[in-house]
Amino acid sequence: MTISDHAEVAVITPTRMRSDRIPYLLELHASLHQQDADWQWVLALDGVPTSQLPRRLRDDPRVQAVPLPRAVGAGAARNFALNEVTAPWCTTADDDDVLPEGSLSSRLRHAREHGLGWCAGWSADLHTDGALSTWHCPTPPGFHEAGDVWGYWPNPDATIPIGPTTLLARTDLIRGSGGYAALPQGEDYAYLVGITGTASGALLPTVVYHYRKHPEQMTAQSSYPAMESRARQFAWRHGKQLAALRAGIADVGSASRCAMSAEDAQ
Repeated sequence: MTISDHAEVAVITPTRMRSDRIPYLLELHASLHQQDADWQWVLALDGVPTSQLPRRLRDDPRVQAVPLPRAVGAGAARNFALNEVTAPWCTTADDDDVLPEGSLSSRLRHAREHGLGWCAGWSADLHTDGALSTWHCPTPPGFHEAGDVWGYWPNPDATIPIGPTTLLARTDLIRGSGGYAALPQGEDYAYLVGITGTASGALLPTVVYHYRKHPEQMTAQSSYPAMESRARQFAWRHGKQLAALRAGIADVGSASRCAMSAEDAQ
């Protein structure tokens, strides 16, 4: 039995091991060591060999590298990493971001205490000078039934309802909802909608994720806007369809109960 077999939470990180990201990746690793929950870190090496991993990561028994023979993109890489998760709960972190102390345990404890399928929190932008600025997402703190979160996303161009990387969910729920969408970007929007549209959860009014702002991040590239609207439309329509399916199932259930009541009355 390995250390990862005892993990409560898995953290999935896709990476192409770019030289400018290595210091950030090591900082993320250090932030995991500050967590007070038992974790496993599944690194999806997107088209790069395990030999490129820094020795510090290769020597950590809680780090599991999943080398992919060719680059497949962040969404597919996360899905391949999900195959290797043994922990009952799972979250994600990008290779240039950081988890603040208590990030894992605060969400895990709240979800377990209230029998929830997921728990999220606020994120804070981490600026180059070290300053933090909290992003308050449109979804209000508190408990939310399945589908409630999508309701705070009025249209595809509006601000997304919750930061996807703040979402911690049951591993079986992630697998059951299909994981990450087959998109070149914005795959985590659909992931967010799928998880929160399938089970009840909660948003904590505390920062659980530090989102690093820097010139090399994907969202800062000139090519990023080209497919952003299409990715948003896909995810938003996913939420709309889930809402319709929930309503349909509710109607079927109501019709069945009415039919049974009629039969009982005869």
